[in-house]
Amino acid sequence: MNRKEIRAVYTDGTVRVYQAYSADIAAEAVKRGTFGPKFKMDRMTWIKPSFLWMMYRSGWGTKENQEHILAMDISRDSFEFLVRNAVLSSYDETVCKNREEWRERVRHSDIRCQWDPERDIHGRALEDRSIQIGIRGEWVKKYVNEWIVRLTDITEYVCSLRKKKDMGQDISGLLPDEKVYCFLDDRQADETI
Repeated sequence: MNRKEIRAVYTDGTVRVYQAYSADIAAEAVKRGTFGPKFKMDRMTWIKPSFLWMMYRSGWGTKENQEHILAMDISRDSFEFLVRNAVLSSYDETVCKNREEWRERVRHSDIRCQWDPERDIHGRALEDRSIQIGIRGEWVKKYVNEWIVRLTDITEYVCSLRKKKDMGQDISGLLPDEKVYCFLDDRQADETI
């Protein structure tokens, strides 16, 4: 059975999530400390706490318009709110009685989650599942205007790791120190995800 675990870099107050963007969006975000007018507030945006899943998704910062990798430290309260209120992007009979109930939940939610195969350094799928959370509407506004505590462009770090990896060097000790996430009140995410 595939294990669903949230693994992340986190502190007492923040959780790190990743996104990849083009140079102009990233530069504006770094300058402002959050996203600016070049960031599309009117569409769903996906945040990912798994560094290696982000590397897989962005091709280690080589895919078009994903050349800049940003690390956002967001408040733990906001992260946990998103996890606990997310609706699965695909139907799961263990969560909803039927597809109709699931469609109704999706229709009324601006918070989604997906559990995708975690990835290794080379992008190969692992058995464990990694969470990514999609937000839109008022939640994107809260994310951009209230929840981001610190925004960092980690593109140089990613490029350095990619070069070492491509030369056959072992980079496992250089990766972010992600741990299995423990919720603030010791309850794990409820059955909605």
